Amino acid sequence: MSGPRAAKMAAAIQKELAILLREEVKDPRFHAAGLVTVTQVLLSPDLRVATVLVSFAFGEDGVVESALRGLDRMSGFLRGEVGRRLGLKRSPELRFKHDRSAEHVAQIDRLLRGEEGPND
Repeated sequence: MSGPRAAKMAAAIQKELAILLREEVKDPRFHAAGLVTVTQVLLSPDLRVATVLVSFAFGEDGVVESALRGLDRMSGFLRGEVGRRLGLKRSPELRFKHDRSAEHVAQIDRLLRGEEGPND
């Protein structure tokens, strides 16, 4: 199923996850990556899987990977909380992925300004 219902559900999940990550998560691996932003939630057509794109203020690969592993380990807790807060009969499985779009934008900006980037 796609359309308005899926879009509303994705937006609600994104909002609740942002609150949960800010207020409930105490895992030091997660907090070592700095400020986290839930940039987008993509729902599968059957609404059973939510791919959650997150970006981190400190984008060092080792720290980000550790934070993503922490998110994966707490995905059951987060899934249950999202389901309870939204009153869902079946809460979607949460799969976390690092959203690198901000890094790509910054790299393109550096290239357009003629600056050397970190990958050059």
